[in-house]
Amino acid sequence: MKYGQFTTGKHVPVFHCRYIICFYYFCKVMAKKGTGTDTLYRQILEDIRSGKFAPVYLLMGDEPYYPEMVCQAILENCIPEEEKDFNETVCYGSDVTAEQVITAARRFPMMAERQLVALKEAQLLKDLDNLAIYCEEPLDSTVLVILMHKASADKRKALYKAVQKKGVILDSPTLRDYEVPGWIESYYSSRGLRIDPQAAQLLAESAGTELSTIAVETDKLLKNLPEGATDILPEDIEKNVGISRQYSIFELTKELSYKNAARALKIAAHIGTSAKFAMPMAVSALFTHFNRILRYDALLAKGGYIQEADKARVLAGVHPFFYKEYEAAARNYPLKSAMNVISLLCEYDYLGKGGNGEAATPDQLMVEMTAKILNS
Repeated sequence: MKYGQFTTGKHVPVFHCRYIICFYYFCKVMAKKGTGTDTLYRQILEDIRSGKFAPVYLLMGDEPYYPEMVCQAILENCIPEEEKDFNETVCYGSDVTAEQVITAARRFPMMAERQLVALKEAQLLKDLDNLAIYCEEPLDSTVLVILMHKASADKRKALYKAVQKKGVILDSPTLRDYEVPGWIESYYSSRGLRIDPQAAQLLAESAGTELSTIAVETDKLLKNLPEGATDILPEDIEKNVGISRQYSIFELTKELSYKNAARALKIAAHIGTSAKFAMPMAVSALFTHFNRILRYDALLAKGGYIQEADKARVLAGVHPFFYKEYEAAARNYPLKSAMNVISLLCEYDYLGKGGNGEAATPDQLMVEMTAKILNS
């Protein structure tokens, strides 16, 4: 394998040097990507609940939460309960053909305004793109829902293009790690709740990027809170979700930001021995954190007064509550130091995935990596 020289003076695989650059720009793009999904979702729900239905819905994407919720809303609101027996058809992609779905969609409703045909797990339909034949000229009296689970239709093909012209497409990408806390705060707000930023970070670490998991954990949490409670604190997440704030990646990033060495090393050792620990996930979280520090360093390097809008731009996905932490982190990890850390994380991403064939245990790698970050 070829090696390249990075700013640390250490040799790391050329692949990882490229990855550093790609990751930086990837984060800039992803900060924008997906921001319209929630807005579109809410608009679709508003229309559905007010009785406005499109003739065709294509619900797809790697994140199933939004597509599933839209499909459920249509099933609940499209056809009155007393008309469902005759005017609602629910089928699955593994059990039908495109011709059968089209035949069902071309039927006229029986003594009703409209009929509903819902195709679930549409990604299993072998001749899926043949549905374009119907979607190019859909009936006004039929609502056809094409629901794909953790999959997407090819945007170059006829089905996608037909629905784009005649119906509604909801494409739901997976959220990045750094986007999840903000999504949690927005989700809780939509349910009339206020969640502390630290509690949102903790829940994000526990639940991951699966939005349906966050929703389930929230429902479980609310059942165990006092009736009428609207404020969710970190201790509520610890108690009801089963994660220790004291020994979490979130807490580790904070201690690293302030260069509290003893505490950071203790947390790293504890995290590394956890049954659920995965080195790539830990590296990813730290990568996101130090990428933000690097961007904040670049902002400081411009000089002059830094406005809140500038902070919000470079710290995309970070609650203003944590700005002080990043100010401290920028002092402890100036530009060259932050780049050294990112190079280091590339090395440990490689090692954590079995690179070099070294037999170090996950907790050993985690502690070693943390010590080197503190010394950067």
